[in-house]
Amino acid sequence: MAQVYGQHENFDTWMQQLIAQVTELAQQRSSDLVELDNQRLHNPDWFLQQDMLGYCTYVDRFAGNLQGVKQQIPHLVNLGVRYLHLLPFFQARCGENDGGFAVASFDQIQDGLGSIDDLLELTSALRQNKISLCADFVLNHIADDHPWALAAKHGDTRYQAYFHTFADREFPDQYEQTLGQIFPQAAPGNFTFNPELQKWVWTTFYPYQWDLNYSNPEVFAQIAIVMLRMANLGIEAFRLDSTAFLWKRLGTSCMNQTEAHLLLQALRDIIEIAAPGVLLKAEAIVATADLPAYLGSEAQGVKECHIAYHSSLMASSWVALAEQKVDLIEAVIAATPDLPAQASWLNYVRCHDDIGWNVLRAEAAGADGDAQLAKQRLKHAALFFSDQSASYADGLQFQSSDPEAVHGTVGMAASLCGLVHSSAAPDPIVAEVTELSIRRILLMYGLSLSFGGIPLIYMGDEFAQTNDRSFLDDPAKSMDGRWLQRPYFDHDAQMHLHDMSRCSSQVFAQLSELIRQRQQLPALAANTARQLLSTDSAQVLGFVRGDVNSAEHLIYLSNFSELARTLDAEKIVRQIPFATNRQVAYVDVLSGELIGQKIDLPAYSQRWLRLLGA
Repeated sequence: MAQVYGQHENFDTWMQQLIAQVTELAQQRSSDLVELDNQRLHNPDWFLQQDMLGYCTYVDRFAGNLQGVKQQIPHLVNLGVRYLHLLPFFQARCGENDGGFAVASFDQIQDGLGSIDDLLELTSALRQNKISLCADFVLNHIADDHPWALAAKHGDTRYQAYFHTFADREFPDQYEQTLGQIFPQAAPGNFTFNPELQKWVWTTFYPYQWDLNYSNPEVFAQIAIVMLRMANLGIEAFRLDSTAFLWKRLGTSCMNQTEAHLLLQALRDIIEIAAPGVLLKAEAIVATADLPAYLGSEAQGVKECHIAYHSSLMASSWVALAEQKVDLIEAVIAATPDLPAQASWLNYVRCHDDIGWNVLRAEAAGADGDAQLAKQRLKHAALFFSDQSASYADGLQFQSSDPEAVHGTVGMAASLCGLVHSSAAPDPIVAEVTELSIRRILLMYGLSLSFGGIPLIYMGDEFAQTNDRSFLDDPAKSMDGRWLQRPYFDHDAQMHLHDMSRCSSQVFAQLSELIRQRQQLPALAANTARQLLSTDSAQVLGFVRGDVNSAEHLIYLSNFSELARTLDAEKIVRQIPFATNRQVAYVDVLSGELIGQKIDLPAYSQRWLRLLGA
């Protein structure tokens, strides 16, 4: 903390007060949570095992309210879920609130979703079923009707110092020269004039979301204490929202600044003192090269977050579908370092947010750093998934005001993969098209399950739910295309899982089998080694997980092409040191097929190969 705040007046007093508050909250943890803390201290790899599986959803869209979520625990257990991320459920701003990410209170539950008592009941029930609850913790900003912002508007100078405010446009205009724009259509610019303050307020996301001023040590202390209060409610993981934006520096993008990392490291230290069973997850949607820092550095003895979203892997897998070649995924994997101890990637296919293609600019530029090539490739992917005349995909552009820019893409995974109906039996005429769509869905999830990290199922993907365009009829939502991928949970599909004529049932059964197989494969734990394999095919991705010098390894192969591919098994196997000088036989654990001299990969298929008898 001294590195960030040491020059502030009364630093020592401030630090002592913070330690006292942290100590008090640590002593307030319930006996159940203290027991959980102790279990995890003795087993720090608890969240790295191959049976760790996440699920992400909105409370209201999944089950109505927190009590409804409790009733859905059997569904989560049936899937194999061990980690449930409920998107924002604390009190949000009245009116527009960015899907709940404009937080008006850290101590109250959103109207209609329940109460703090309901949350305590839910966390207890989840804990009994070995499911950890993850909640969003919005670090970068709060709503303009949060008590801190209201006090600032009413003239309280203490709370005005919680925010970045400017009397005129001089500094905002200087900052804007190097800042990007998150929502260029809905919320252009990064500063908003507030008539009550008669000042410009820093608002990176929407005008009603005021960025917090972390150069003020009181802001950090308040946020740290809020986090511990939430942890004492039984929340076992925090998705730290917008971590890349925490520190502002003139002349930079105000992302990934050194001080932002120091603040996250301090939060990790506080958690390890007061609630060591709790995980921190960095929501840093940044280039591959900037990702590792959010997990800390084992060599330097630095611990930061336990988990970080692997946004580059997600985006590159969609590019691979669009281009029917895997070189970008291979480049991302090659650039992905080994994980520090007690750390994991969060692997996802889709989420509540858009697919941001720009995280891949470095990989798409190739070895020559060709920025124009990168732009061309990423624009092609964006067009592929947002223009139905260009492909099978049914998505939309997201927040693009510049026709020359690479816009984001929104849409449910099944719709982006070409599935038209999820809960109905497919028309025989389009049965082949439907089959290919289902294969694409499973291909994307197979990579997420195999890569190494915690795979995350986004709400409804287990039933191949498709886009929900009803948001277009709601004026409060129609300006935000991300509502396209926020459907209500398909209870009808859930009730008819026995009907295998339905696409929803087929996807559920096959995805469940992938998950079941993963649970039995130690080589697929988060922290086992990964090595790319040469497949001699631009369309086939290959890597090996686990110890390549022993029998404890697994070969992953996937075909991102609409055409079948055949590989020479010997060329694949001889890249595995353990198998090079031995007579070995591999079996595909997904099909049970024994592998011979050739490895056949039908369109959009995958194989998980392990040594026979291992």
